[in-house]
Amino acid sequence: MENIFEILIVEDDNILAAGLKRALMSEERIVECCGFIKSARAKMKNKKYALVILDVNLPDGDGFDFLCEIKQLYDVHVIMLTANDLEMDIVAGLEAGADDYITKPFSLAVLRARVNTQLRNLNKEMDIESNGKISIENREITTVIIDEYVFDFVRMQFLYKDTLIELSKTEQKLLWCLVNNKGITLSRSFLIDYIWTDGAEYVDENALSVSVKRLRDKLSAQQHIKTVYGVGYVWK
Repeated sequence: MENIFEILIVEDDNILAAGLKRALMSEERIVECCGFIKSARAKMKNKKYALVILDVNLPDGDGFDFLCEIKQLYDVHVIMLTANDLEMDIVAGLEAGADDYITKPFSLAVLRARVNTQLRNLNKEMDIESNGKISIENREITTVIIDEYVFDFVRMQFLYKDTLIELSKTEQKLLWCLVNNKGITLSRSFLIDYIWTDGAEYVDENALSVSVKRLRDKLSAQQHIKTVYGVGYVWK
């Protein structure tokens, strides 16, 4: 059964917003529109959206500021939509956590393709969250060989260029999760929930950042363990 995705378009040009809504509506998608940050904020408090298409220039505030607010409060994909095509604006949006950035004018075909990409990524994340939380002791994959790496999760032996690397239990869990989902971006929230399963009520997000850095350094895996800013991490 296909997932039903709810999309919120935050765009003050009513004609453009209506056109985007018509272009994106389908049996698997519910699309809503609003033209103010205040309205978007109220909607997001009451409903979980899969994707937000956010204009930068809005009547009651700056879209970049609202993007930062969204990313702090919600686990949602965001595509920035703006007339600003300056490289510095695009970089600012992506570094603030935007998952994609489309500049006006654009074709509806391009927009649909970008939206489809984000929803495919979200589908993968949902599949991982529903199927991926298997215990490290009962995993199906036991040995992974990638380039000059050999990871044996049964014997807990981790080799790089035939050199044995000592990994903590946390680092082993992190590594297993990354290599088992090679090429898929794993959100920070998913990794935290998966790795720290000891019932702790609160885990500082810095703990994940530190664990990723230590694992990356121990394995000399700077070219493999990549940070996807505003989202999480991926093994490439």
